[in-house]
Amino acid sequence: MKKVEFSNVGEKEVTRAIVGEFAKQFSDYVESDCLIVGAGPSGLMAGRDLAAKGVKVLIVERNNYLGGGFWIGGYLMNKLTVRAPGEKVLDELGIPYMEATKGLFVADGPHACSKLIAAACDAGVKFANMTVFEDIVLREKNRVAGAVINWTPVQALPRQITCVDPVAMEAKIVVDATGHDATVCKALAERGLLKMKGFGAMWVEQSEGLVVEHTGEVHPGLIVSGMAVATVYGLPRMGPTFGSMLLSGKRVAEVVLEKLAL
Repeated sequence: MKKVEFSNVGEKEVTRAIVGEFAKQFSDYVESDCLIVGAGPSGLMAGRDLAAKGVKVLIVERNNYLGGGFWIGGYLMNKLTVRAPGEKVLDELGIPYMEATKGLFVADGPHACSKLIAAACDAGVKFANMTVFEDIVLREKNRVAGAVINWTPVQALPRQITCVDPVAMEAKIVVDATGHDATVCKALAERGLLKMKGFGAMWVEQSEGLVVEHTGEVHPGLIVSGMAVATVYGLPRMGPTFGSMLLSGKRVAEVVLEKLAL
């Protein structure tokens, strides 16, 4: 085998490259047009469509991976289902699928997830991984204007050494795409600014359409997406079928563009 000659670069250059570029991006995105909390399918879809329109988008994700449940499917079986008309989004993203029964399509979870992540990155979305949402930033008339964040591992520290102050990110619009937890909305509810009903029992035929229908602004400056919609409005859950997550994300992008007058 022919010897491969790599460039003469050492450890210090590698570290400087990582630190320098991360710091530059983080500083630039302390202020964004749209801050999305949660990098599941609805958050990624919203980010992709917004960034494609020139919107400055940062997605904050508490895990070290992107995609939420989109890549793993249901019951640790990495196949996901999409009910019509959600397959149109799969076509748009170039995700292969098969029709299992009329109106129900099956795709490979890792393939679908990687395609969606790549589409978001290609559009210009930036990410902050291992970053947990802690609180909201409020401005005049209790308008949501950003998020307070911290490193996810801080939550695992012993209580006596957890005094690690968070930092804040400002944004014109914040999107809660945190799934069933509806973490951002919960922060508003704890302040008596929003009432949440909690998601209902599973009912696939009803849940997906209702989630897309109710996707939108729940409080000035805050838009709710995906399963967080069900938690806020008391809608049924739908399990491992993702058409409404994708369509909810697209709906979010439409609402944000209207709010930003773009």
